[in-house]
Amino acid sequence: MQHMMLKTKLHRARVTHAELEYEGSCAIDSELLDAAGIHEYEQIHIYNINNGERFSTYAIRAEAGSGIISINGAAARKACVNDLVIICAYVGIGQDALADFKPNLIYMNHDNSISHTDNSIPVQLAS
Repeated sequence: MQHMMLKTKLHRARVTHAELEYEGSCAIDSELLDAAGIHEYEQIHIYNINNGERFSTYAIRAEAGSGIISINGAAARKACVNDLVIICAYVGIGQDALADFKPNLIYMNHDNSISHTDNSIPVQLAS
């Protein structure tokens, strides 16, 4: 049995470009792709914090160190420049590997530099 698990996420990345006429995809700064362990052409899911849109596309490389997060093609209608997004990739994990599995969580600064990383999300407390 395979379980679909969160492999990695870029949390609160800021959209720098929304290119309707560019071939569909999401261009992500190469350094961020590498830090997150997302491969070029890998399926990603994007969750727009500003408007609630949720969509999937694939990742392509943007210039290293540029901080670029570009939502391209038809998906450009689902995000605007300066929107905050969460970019996730998932992986199938067998039952025997679940106990040791930890996701790669990348938390972003306002300029799309990395604030910090982690491999667990704190338990949500009742208010």
